[in-house]
Amino acid sequence: MSSALDVLLEHPGLWRGGECARAAAAAAVPSGFALLDRCLPGGGWPQGALTEVFAPVQGIGEFALFLPACARLTRAGRWVAFIAPPHIPYAPALAQAGLDLARLLLIKTEALTDTCWALEQALKSRHCGAAFAWPRRIEDRTLRRLQLAAEQGGGSGFLFLPQAAAANASTAALRLALGAADTGELELRILKRRGGLLARPLRLDPRRPDASVAASDRGPRALAHFG
Repeated sequence: MSSALDVLLEHPGLWRGGECARAAAAAAVPSGFALLDRCLPGGGWPQGALTEVFAPVQGIGEFALFLPACARLTRAGRWVAFIAPPHIPYAPALAQAGLDLARLLLIKTEALTDTCWALEQALKSRHCGAAFAWPRRIEDRTLRRLQLAAEQGGGSGFLFLPQAAAANASTAALRLALGAADTGELELRILKRRGGLLARPLRLDPRRPDASVAASDRGPRALAHFG
């Protein structure tokens, strides 16, 4: 017979210190990488929340981690927004990766305030499945506004930030530090998630989403780049 404590621990709104938050407590869209999804609350990129991504330099294949999720969202009729990317997205690679280009928005901004405003509007829209931005810096108050916008719209917000910004406190639900491995893979450290931290980093090949992901849920293998 289950004790009252056992019943309480099975509540979907709770998680133990060494575990991810459970799926019922954390809505997510699968990343397309089974190893990564097992380490993320809800089994994928958090929805209705922000994810911060830190990398030492641009162009190490970091955006390819998000292609399977973007493909899934656009094929489901959701919009994906790129706000002030550092380079023009390479459309043929995005299409090869399975994205519906008719569901992509490319928003050009110059000022940081305009970038944050555009990101906030995209996140507020329930038609936008994911919005990506590359701000040089971000203020705490702006982060809180963006988090509220993501909660309102239910989509996923992704901020690519300088590596030094990882030292700052953040309201983001997920924070990732990326690095390039000698094998061509990405080394991924989870700095913050809803649940306990990982003791060791993950190694992922961004060009090869896991075979365990159904073929209907991803496009052909391709490494999209911005340039």
